Amino acid sequence: MEFLVRFETNLPGTMSADEVAGLKSAERERAQELRQSGILKKLWRVPGRKATVGLWAATDATELHDALASLPQFAWMDASVEPLATHPQEK
Repeated sequence: MEFLVRFETNLPGTMSADEVAGLKSAERERAQELRQSGILKKLWRVPGRKATVGLWAATDATELHDALASLPQFAWMDASVEPLATHPQEK
């Protein structure tokens, strides 16, 4: 099943530059792992915001939630998820 996931990350202003850099590095590493496993299909940046739109694939919403929750910045993400169904013209 495919999902369109939109999220915006707002890290606390109290984090040091080193903490932010470490968190972003860990986020990139985990995203690569999710790509290699086939769960994360594609990511787009939203210009002018700290927001991302992604195409994700998971067997169900629980597997998707577990994948999103495994992201190091998950605690600071505001996410919305739309399950996608194949359009009849795509069959």
